[in-house]
Amino acid sequence: MRCAPIDTIEDFWMLMRNIRPPSRLNNTCDYNVFRDHIRPVWEVPENKSGGRWLINIDRSKHPELIDIIWMEILIAMIGEQFGEDSEQICGIVCNIRNKGSKISVWTKDCNNEEGNKRIGLVIKEKLCAAELPDYVNGPVFDSMRYEDHDDVQQKNSSQIKSKLIITSAATPPAVPAAPGVPAAAVDATTDHDNPRRH
Repeated sequence: MRCAPIDTIEDFWMLMRNIRPPSRLNNTCDYNVFRDHIRPVWEVPENKSGGRWLINIDRSKHPELIDIIWMEILIAMIGEQFGEDSEQICGIVCNIRNKGSKISVWTKDCNNEEGNKRIGLVIKEKLCAAELPDYVNGPVFDSMRYEDHDDVQQKNSSQIKSKLIITSAATPPAVPAAPGVPAAAVDATTDHDNPRRH
C-alpha cells in the first residue's frame, strides 16, 4: 500500500512523525521508500538489472538499532549524500522478521562495481558516525554485502555469494579479496567468481 509521496524535507519529517519506527512494526511487515514511479519489486525495468546492499540485524540486538540504521540511510538518501551515485539508488527496503530483520539499499546496475562500492562506503560512513544511546551497544552493523537481484531470486539456499562486502571495522583501503582470504576480512571486497546468471 502506498503511504505518501515525499517531495520535500518537510514532507519527509511529517511522514516520519506519523508512522511507527521499524522496531514497532509487527512481524512480516515491510517498509519501502523508492524513487517516484519505481515499484519495490525485482522485475520492473528499473530494478531487474540491479542489486542490493544488505544489512542483517540479528534478533539479539537492541530493537532500536534497526530504527537508527533505517533513519541514517533514509536521511542520506533524502539529502542526496551519495553525490554522483545518488541517481543509481532505486530505494530502500526494511523487512521485519522474527528470525532477524533486514535493511537493503537497491541500486540500478549490479555490474556498476565502482558506483556500488562508493554507495556502500557512504552507507558505512553514515552508520559508523551515528550516535547511539547509552543503552544500545555498537557497532551499528558488523558487515554488509552486495548481492545481485538475479542471484537472490534464483537462490536455492540461504547463502548467496556476495559481489562486495564491507565491514564496520577499521580496515585498509578497499582492495579485491586475495585468494584464500575470507571476503569479510576486506573492506569492500570483490567476488570476481560470481558471474550473473542469465
